[in-house]
Amino acid sequence: MAGTEAGRRQYEVGAGGDTTMEVDRVAESIVLAELTALSERGVRFSLLSEESGRLNFGAEYPLVLADPVDGSLNAKQGVPLFAVMLAVLDGPTVGDTSAGTVLNLTTGEEWSAIRGEGAWRSGRPLRALPRSEPRHIQLLGLESTPRAVTMALPLVENSTKIRILGSMAISLALTAAGGFDVFCAPMPVRVFDTAASLLLLDQTGGVATDMEGAPLGRLPCTLDVRSTVLCGASKELHAEALAILESAK
Repeated sequence: MAGTEAGRRQYEVGAGGDTTMEVDRVAESIVLAELTALSERGVRFSLLSEESGRLNFGAEYPLVLADPVDGSLNAKQGVPLFAVMLAVLDGPTVGDTSAGTVLNLTTGEEWSAIRGEGAWRSGRPLRALPRSEPRHIQLLGLESTPRAVTMALPLVENSTKIRILGSMAISLALTAAGGFDVFCAPMPVRVFDTAASLLLLDQTGGVATDMEGAPLGRLPCTLDVRSTVLCGASKELHAEALAILESAK
């Protein structure tokens, strides 16, 4: 349905505040069918989905987060880069994420992580690539509106190249892999969308905060909590990016 008029058919505003399109509705129906079958086999949990909101399947926790189409504007327009994000939490905050997966729906590449056990990329252990340029941020990832990008201008000016992919889940997964040295969302984004990828980043030694340096792990994982995001593929890269932003104030 990506890039088709049928896929772009609009419905009501979803629980996350965005207008639900047919591509979102169909993707969520597949997720719901699988989770309903799991519940019928006796598993108890709750679901928080960008489209339907919170649904109880017999227990408050574990809580499954589902963003059926992360990068839905890309999907709507037929830009082949969007994903499904699934995460499992044993508490209410980002730091309570115990497992997560990001599936690139156009390539089939899957990223997954389990807290305390590591991360994997298409089934192989994931380790971040070491930086190749010690004096600059070689590749900076952004998620931004045209107006908000000026807030990240100090990072842009200290980077060799920039990329804006349009999928938070994939962008953060690539940061966990060291593909992006640094990733920044200068406009507040929904932390719900980042849960699985932030676990990937944590398991590969990366660091994530807001643009002021405050950790994201204490934030409630709800549909209305938003924050700026600054991620480094390593502690050193994150510290360097944060210093660049602070020196520009």
